[in-house]
Amino acid sequence: MKTFTDANGGFVRLAFTSHAFDQRPAHVLVIGKKDGKWLLTKHKIRGLEFPGGKIENGETIEEAARREVFEETGATVSSIRLIGEYEVTLNGESFVKAICYCVVDELKDNEHYFETNGPVLVEGNLLELRWGVEYSFIMKDQVTEESIARIERLD
Repeated sequence: MKTFTDANGGFVRLAFTSHAFDQRPAHVLVIGKKDGKWLLTKHKIRGLEFPGGKIENGETIEEAARREVFEETGATVSSIRLIGEYEVTLNGESFVKAICYCVVDELKDNEHYFETNGPVLVEGNLLELRWGVEYSFIMKDQVTEESIARIERLD
């Protein structure tokens, strides 16, 4: 298990396994690719980041991941794979996010992308590009770095 402090001062524990923490994941982070490009969304406040959000009551992790990807980017996906989980603790509160990897089949225009401005496909070395000012703070922590390294070993 890897541990670090995120940009907001939260203590993060990252594990590439399921059921790694006492609480179940309440959120999903979905790392996806389409034709060799990374699928990001442009959050209206934070900037470029991977799609994700809360798991709704009764949803599985996979169902939440598919829904969030579609809502934020218009993408439909053929496969989703759980690659890990991470827990963030800040000010005595904690939450767990499931990390999923998906392959995007198709991007369709959505009438509404919820809290985002829709999809952005990024080509190139995302581990270098993510330091740009247009990227969310979420992209700049070790979850992104370790997850991408894990995905590249799986591909």
